[in-house]
Amino acid sequence: MKAERARLARLKRLERIREITRQAALAEAGRAEGRLAQLKALGVRTSELAAEYTVRRDADDALGLQQLHRFVSGLGRIVISTSQDTARARQIADDRAAEAALAEQRRAAVEDRISAQIQRIARKELGGNDPAARRPAKLGTGLE
Repeated sequence: MKAERARLARLKRLERIREITRQAALAEAGRAEGRLAQLKALGVRTSELAAEYTVRRDADDALGLQQLHRFVSGLGRIVISTSQDTARARQIADDRAAEAALAEQRRAAVEDRISAQIQRIARKELGGNDPAARRPAKLGTGLE
């Protein structure tokens, strides 16, 4: 019985560790989702800005037109770079979400093992060791 209770204590410690790991994975997944949202917003805003400057025709001279063209080209490179960063951030966020799901599965598995261990201990305490308690009940009367 002492070994059963020690096993239960170990399982409870393991569950606490798994819960901490799950919380850390959820926090990391949240941060990754936040970064992804920021990059999406940056990409949208940069694309809008590039579109606004692309249609501008208010350059006074060739130098102004050349500077506008360079600026729009630079914005285009930023849009492409942000798009690539967003794709990487999406992959990272998906990976972190998968890690969080795996951490939850591991924690739930330990929780199931704890429940099984508690039931095992309860059965032993309620007479699981008594051979008479395991015998099927007699049917009929004592006169048979």
